[in-house]
Amino acid sequence: MERDVDLLIVGAGPTGLFAAYYAGFRELSVALVDALPEPGGQVTAMYPEKMIFDVAGFPAVRGRDLVSALVEQAGQYKPTYLLGQQARTLSTLEDGLAVGLADGTTIRAGAVLVTAGMGEFNPRPLPAGDGRLGRGMVHFVPVLAEHADQHVVIVGGGDSAFDWALALHPIAKSVTLVHRRATFRAHAGTVTKVRELGIEIITDAEVTELRGEPLSEVELKLKSGDQKVLPADTVVAALGFTADLGPIESWDLELDHRAIVVDSTGKTKRDRVYAAGDVANYPGKVKLIATGFGEAATAVNNIAVALNPDAHLFPGHSSNAG
Repeated sequence: MERDVDLLIVGAGPTGLFAAYYAGFRELSVALVDALPEPGGQVTAMYPEKMIFDVAGFPAVRGRDLVSALVEQAGQYKPTYLLGQQARTLSTLEDGLAVGLADGTTIRAGAVLVTAGMGEFNPRPLPAGDGRLGRGMVHFVPVLAEHADQHVVIVGGGDSAFDWALALHPIAKSVTLVHRRATFRAHAGTVTKVRELGIEIITDAEVTELRGEPLSEVELKLKSGDQKVLPADTVVAALGFTADLGPIESWDLELDHRAIVVDSTGKTKRDRVYAAGDVANYPGKVKLIATGFGEAATAVNNIAVALNPDAHLFPGHSSNAG
């Protein structure tokens, strides 16, 4: 099967969704492809309930609410979503580009904008939890209410571990955070909030066993050599993740530390291929959702000119669009 669009966006996270809106505003036909089954990228998969504080115009916005608003915004221009599909191949045509998807579909596009975030990510395993995924152990907490009135043990010392501790504290029967070190990678302010709430933090400890069917207890080995047993209905293994760009790495793009090198317009070294958001890199880059939004608008406006040299780079203000 073949589809034809002006712009194919690879990655349906916040940056890709905003790019879809902006491309529609520029009267470009758009398709978005993403290996995940839902739009929203890392936000939807990893922290839909987390409050985000650095999106302009929102003192605070929940991850899932931000994604919902971005989907609604893009929906004004009816983009095509190709979800649960991996973009695998990129080839140059006489009048554009062709991207081959995992299911055999070919997307013919005038330009491609890669907004793939960190690429494909896989959670780091909890050795003691081998075989327990979905049986008392999870890596992400997409729905907080599922853990109401539970004993929850969170394993990890990064931002996700502490964010979930804060989010689960009001609804869980108990929340305990376990970390193998005495220091944390999480933001210091978040660590302070967790401590002030009285959430138990056990450091210099490792999880050695998950007991019960269904899960009822977690055994820890402390640095002293002692053992400790905690009640647990759910273990959240928040140990970070590994990520790579997958097939995109074979697209003959210049890469720097698994990110795509772009110029000030978002253009890569390959004609008609652009990148924006966390997947794009240039000197002075700051990886924020807010940064991705600006890069998406910049890239789309430059793509509009690349596809139609008579078009203006500056599209005018959206408030004047009527």
